[in-house]
Amino acid sequence: MKKTARNIYLALILILMYAPIVTLMILSFNASKSRSKWGGFTMQWYSSLFRDDAIMSALYNTLVIAFLSAILATLIGTCASIGINSMKSRWRTVFMGVTNIPILNSDIVTGISLMLLFIACRFTLGFSTILMAHITFNIPYVILSVMPKLKQTNKSTYEAARDLGAGPFQAFMKVVFPDILPGVLSGFLMAFTMSLDDFIITHFTKGPGVDTLSTKIYSEVRKGIRPEMYALSTLLFLSVMVIMILVNSAPKEPDKKLSLELENEKKKLPLRQVIPAALVILVAGAGFLFHLGSKGSVSDEKLIVYNWGEYLDPEVIDIFEEETGITVTYEEYETNEIMYPKIMSKAIAYDVVCPSDYMIQRMRENDLLAKINWDNVPNIKNIDPTYMEQSRSFDPENEYSVPYCVGTVGILYNKTMVKEKVDSWDILWDEKYRDSILMQDSVRDAFAVALKRRGYSLNSVVVDELIQATDDLIAQKPLVQAYVVDQVRDKMIGNEAALGVIYSGEALYTQRENPNLEYVIPKEGTNVWIDSWVIPSNAQNKENAEKFINFLCRPDIALMNFEYITYATPNKAARDLIEDDSIRNSRVLFPEAEDLKGSETFQFLGDEADSYYNELWNKVKSK
Repeated sequence: MKKTARNIYLALILILMYAPIVTLMILSFNASKSRSKWGGFTMQWYSSLFRDDAIMSALYNTLVIAFLSAILATLIGTCASIGINSMKSRWRTVFMGVTNIPILNSDIVTGISLMLLFIACRFTLGFSTILMAHITFNIPYVILSVMPKLKQTNKSTYEAARDLGAGPFQAFMKVVFPDILPGVLSGFLMAFTMSLDDFIITHFTKGPGVDTLSTKIYSEVRKGIRPEMYALSTLLFLSVMVIMILVNSAPKEPDKKLSLELENEKKKLPLRQVIPAALVILVAGAGFLFHLGSKGSVSDEKLIVYNWGEYLDPEVIDIFEEETGITVTYEEYETNEIMYPKIMSKAIAYDVVCPSDYMIQRMRENDLLAKINWDNVPNIKNIDPTYMEQSRSFDPENEYSVPYCVGTVGILYNKTMVKEKVDSWDILWDEKYRDSILMQDSVRDAFAVALKRRGYSLNSVVVDELIQATDDLIAQKPLVQAYVVDQVRDKMIGNEAALGVIYSGEALYTQRENPNLEYVIPKEGTNVWIDSWVIPSNAQNKENAEKFINFLCRPDIALMNFEYITYATPNKAARDLIEDDSIRNSRVLFPEAEDLKGSETFQFLGDEADSYYNELWNKVKSK
C-alpha cells in the first residue's frame, strides 16, 4: 500500500512537471496556428524556424556569448581562486564573502547596476556589454567550483616539484592543475549554463538588434506566441535531455578494492565532465560557422529602427536595404512607456522611432527629438492634410513627426458569447463576463477606458477623477482574464475571451480570422490616436532616417504596410490604391465624424502627472 501511494505521488509529480512540455511539443506539430484546435500534423514550423534569420541570429548570439563568457570567466575565476587560496585565513574569508554577494544578490539589481555603469562609462549597449555583464556574473560561480578543489590539493607535492627543478608554471600545470581540473570544468559548465539561461541581466544590458534566445522568446511571447516558438522550445528541451543522458550513461564499475575505486573515480570524473564540455564547444562552434556562412556583405551605411511589435512588413525592410544599400537594424517594443526610458537615457542611439501622439509631445518638450529636413522627405505630399493638421495637437509646427498609422481604441466582442448590445464601456464591468475580459496593459489606455466611462476627459489631471478611475479599475480586476498588448488578437481569434479592448486596426485582422468578432466605438467616446515617425536628437544616421521615412511615405510601400498590419493609413495616395471597396470605405478603419463624438487625442500631461498616472497604475496592477 505504501509503495503504491509512493508511486502515485511520483507519477503526479512527473505529470505536473512534464505535461506542459508534452503539450508544447504536440503544438509544435500542429498545422493550425491556434492553440485551441488541431489542424493536422506538420513539420512546417521547424522548417520556418530555421529560415527565420532573427531566431537564428539570436541562437548564434546565445551560443557565442555563453561560450566566450564561460571561457573568460573560467580563466579569471581560476586565477582569482588561486590568489584567494594563497591568502591568510582572515582575508580569504573576507574575499570569499565579497565573491558570494553577486550569487546571493537579485539578478534585477545586478542587471540595473551594470546597465547604469555602462551608461556612466559612455558604453554603447550591445553585444560587448552583454558579454562583459555575463563574464561579471559568471566569475563567482567559477570561484565557487574551483575553491573546494584547491583546498584538497597537497601543497607539499607542489613544493616537491619545485625542489626537483620545475618552474612555478610547470609545477602548477603538472601537479596542481590536474587536481583542480574537475572544479575548473564544473565552473566552465556552470558558467555556460548560467549564461545560456540568463534573461534579466541580458535584458538590461543589450542594445538594438542584439538578442539572445531568452530575450527573443520574451519579445515574441509579448506579441503573441508563434508556432515557431513551440518548435524552438522543443528542440531546446530535447538537446538538454540528450546531453543529460550522455553525461549520466557511463557504465557502472565492478567492485574493486577501495584504493582502486578511488583511483578509477578520480580518472572517471574529469571524463564525465569533459563530455558535456566538448559538446558545448562543438555546438558553439557549429553556431559560429553557421553564422559565418549565413552572413553576406555588410554595408557601412546603417539605420537603427525602433518600432512597435508587428508594426511593419518585414519585406519592406528588405526592399529598402536592396534599393538604398543601407543596413537596417530593427528592434521592437510593446508600449510607449517601455520605449521612452530607452530614448531618455540616450544609452542607445536609435535613428528613427514610432511613438504615439502624447509621447511625441513629451519627447519634443524634453528636447529628445531632431527637426526633420523636409527636403529629404518629398513624399510627405502623400499624407492626408487632415492628419497633418491633427498632428499639430502634439507637434504644433509639424517639424518633428510624420503620421504613420491612425485609429481608435474600442471594444472587440464575440457575438456567440455576448448576446446583448455592446455600445458602452460599462460592459467591461459586467459580472457575467468574469475571467473573459481582456484589458490593454498600458497605463493611458487603461485609464482612458475608466475615465471615459464616467464621462471624464481621458487627459484628466483632476485627482478625484483619477482616484475614481483607479478604484473602478481595481474593482474590475477580478473580472479581467489578462492585461495584454498584441496578444488580445490571438486570444479573441481563438475564442479565449468574450470581450477585449483593442485598437481598430487589430480589429479588422481579427474579423478576417474569426467572423464572429465585432468592433464598436463606445458611445462615451474613445481615444483617437496617431502614431508617427520621429528622429531622436542623438540619432547618428539622420539622413538615412529621413530616407527611410520618405520611403515609407511612398504609396506602394504604405499600401504594403497597411495590408500587413491592417491599421488605417494616413497616406491618401495609398488608400486610393486599396482595391477592396469594403476596406477602403470601412468605418472601423476610417470612422465618420459622428462615430467619434466625445473622442479625444492623448496629450502629454507633464512629468508630475505622468508619474502620478504610473503610481496609480502600479496600485491597480499590484492589487
